[in-house]
Amino acid sequence: MRILIVEDEALLALELEFEIEAAGHEVVAQAPSYTAAIDVIDRDEPEFAFVDIHLLDGPRGVDVGYYLSQRQIPYVFVSGNVRRIPEDFAGALGAIEKPYTMNGLQNALSYIDDLIKGAPTTAPPPSLVLAPDKRP
Repeated sequence: MRILIVEDEALLALELEFEIEAAGHEVVAQAPSYTAAIDVIDRDEPEFAFVDIHLLDGPRGVDVGYYLSQRQIPYVFVSGNVRRIPEDFAGALGAIEKPYTMNGLQNALSYIDDLIKGAPTTAPPPSLVLAPDKRP
């Protein structure tokens, strides 16, 4: 998959990029703000995104999520405060709570990849909280 990382903390974004690439996916870009994320979405058309809620320009990750949802690009929130996610999950598949383990991230990414491809899935890994409308 071609993946966008929307994260304002550079070290976390780099760590996430490393794990995504180690799993055999391509990172199209890292975006630290709402404006940067929208530019990347329009220009590079990612197939999936990891989105933090709080960005350089404030808590705009939910707005990025709604934009991704409108463009029918699946994504998950990656946040230290999942309580800030709206009840409708802003169209997200789910959320991964920070701090996460690398193993938890890899398991979530594998599950998400299967889900997007329409492959049979089992129960989601504990590291991934599915949105209410995505739960089996």
